[in-house]
Amino acid sequence: MNRIDRLVAILTTLQSKRIVTVNHIADKYEISERTVYRDLKALGEIGVPISFEENKGYTILQGFFLPPVSLTSEEANSLILITSLADKFSDKTTRNHVDNAMSKIKAVIRNSNKSDIDFLQSQIRIYKSPTENNSTDFLTVIQKSITEKQILHIEYLNNNQEKSQREIEPIGLTFYSNQWHLIAWCSKRKSYRDFKINQIKALNNTMESFRKSNHFDLNEYILTISKKETKSLT
Repeated sequence: MNRIDRLVAILTTLQSKRIVTVNHIADKYEISERTVYRDLKALGEIGVPISFEENKGYTILQGFFLPPVSLTSEEANSLILITSLADKFSDKTTRNHVDNAMSKIKAVIRNSNKSDIDFLQSQIRIYKSPTENNSTDFLTVIQKSITEKQILHIEYLNNNQEKSQREIEPIGLTFYSNQWHLIAWCSKRKSYRDFKINQIKALNNTMESFRKSNHFDLNEYILTISKKETKSLT
């Protein structure tokens, strides 16, 4: 990667995250931290409003906008492959958001490449068996409640076909056993629970903030479960 391409790539990384560390940039682009500092200085000299937050990292002033960078054909093809999976592994609302995002991505692709991209997109299909059914349409609401830390009220059907009303505080989504699971603090059970999304029959965002202040991070929770399972096997 030449320096111009690297500067553009670093700028894209800065725009994609609120805070970026020098170490993260160095690892991502396999360069020294000294080179990262030189590149950040160069971006600043051409007018990119980069600022530093003590003990956190670098950030770009909110509101700064750079016209989108043209995608390579390989990058565009990779996005098409990934977005094709949305039909199998997401719900209706999420698929609509993915389609809208893909339309925006196509808008910045050179006209000469658009016909190739349209053709490739028409030739990728994800098989869904007749028994597969994304019957719920809750993923977008759930994602919003996770990021904004808002309580959800759900009607849940457990594995014994018993219905219950729950107030939950979602901490994250995970995908395994060919379906989405919501990990959340359950006020009724006073513990974290694993809810299968397809078994949530009704859902409402109460718009109320979480009551519990010291939630597990999802990764910490999964690590804790993994340790318990490992211990039970010994």
